[in-house]
Amino acid sequence: MSKRRVVITGMGAITPIGLGVNEYWQGLVEGRNGIDLITRFDTTKFDTKFAGEVKNFNAEDYLDKKSIRRLDPFAQYALITAIMAMEDSGLDLDGIDRDRFGVIYGSGIGGMKTLQEQHFLFFDGRDPHRISPFFVPMMISDIAAGQISIKYGLKGPNYATTSACATASHAIADSFIMIQRGSADLMVCGGSEAAITEISIGGFNAMRAISTWNDRYKEASRPFDKERNGFVMGEGAGTLVLEEYELAKARGAKIHGEIVGVGLTGDAHHITAPAPNGEGAYRSMKEALRDAGLKPEDIDYINAHGTSTELNDINETKAIKALFGAHANKLVISSTKSMTGHLLGAAGGIEAIATMLAIENSVIPPTINLTNPDPECDLNYSPLKPTNKEIRYAISNTFGFGGHNASLLFKKFVN
Repeated sequence: MSKRRVVITGMGAITPIGLGVNEYWQGLVEGRNGIDLITRFDTTKFDTKFAGEVKNFNAEDYLDKKSIRRLDPFAQYALITAIMAMEDSGLDLDGIDRDRFGVIYGSGIGGMKTLQEQHFLFFDGRDPHRISPFFVPMMISDIAAGQISIKYGLKGPNYATTSACATASHAIADSFIMIQRGSADLMVCGGSEAAITEISIGGFNAMRAISTWNDRYKEASRPFDKERNGFVMGEGAGTLVLEEYELAKARGAKIHGEIVGVGLTGDAHHITAPAPNGEGAYRSMKEALRDAGLKPEDIDYINAHGTSTELNDINETKAIKALFGAHANKLVISSTKSMTGHLLGAAGGIEAIATMLAIENSVIPPTINLTNPDPECDLNYSPLKPTNKEIRYAISNTFGFGGHNASLLFKKFVN
């Protein structure tokens, strides 16, 4: 049986550099910096005082007050970007078999704000009766998928992925496979994160993973730069509507692009550090190429995981050079995390959208703050300004703590 084609017909984004896909894309092209001092809590005692917070966000523009009170911010971001993506898709649900329309949606951490608040409530007197009856359904990571399904009556495959920073990419990959093999016709997929809280920042500080450049916070997210000293946390969500091509064609849908391959691998190496020389990343990109039936020289752009950590940046570069050989020097690579910070479980969602928009517009977003390249990171990372380039095929990489690797391969849409 031939594989069914899978296209992207809807996209929605909430990011530190813009609300909605249009504002997000404009921010990417402009090289907009979404990193600023944290406003959510008093950072006096914290080693890191900055992050990529979502700005000018008002949930009441999309949801009623009762719903907002019962949704952790990560679920708000997920549901609202799903609304954006569904609107973008132009779907008439009355004409769709909702038994064949599913949701796979992830979060690396889930309702961290809710968990922290309810924890404080309990320990302030140690009275379990103070715990909200909505605590559990607000906190659990799968609730975003459930809320999207409930809102639209989508009764196809429905579950959550949680694989640290590869979470959203795994949700997109699973959705692609579901449609390709005929288990569903349409899927809402992506990831959301809202972890800029005391306990999260404190935890990442404790493991020395995030940057502490408090005096130079605007420059702190600097992938592939010799001066980097850790990633910068961001928040938000990225959501896609995937659709079987013949269905999309029959209803005259606007098609953003096509997914043609996925590569999913495990490092089996260390809880936080990547496998030596990017071996797991090499295999995930190689598998994405095999899955799509492509050669390394077919790829024009890679949206890198590019976290602004030495271990990732050097190992991802080594993986690219090992797989692509001489063609690695012809590729354009960029890390949009330089602008948004690292959205953890949501990273793969907004970066899949960035990759798709780069293909659609023939413009590769820049890697900002890359002023002093690491000698071991010697490829073309589109430093400081966007690159105009016709893109046929592009890869979006995400790699997570625990050794989870995901590479998504996108194609410029051609009938």
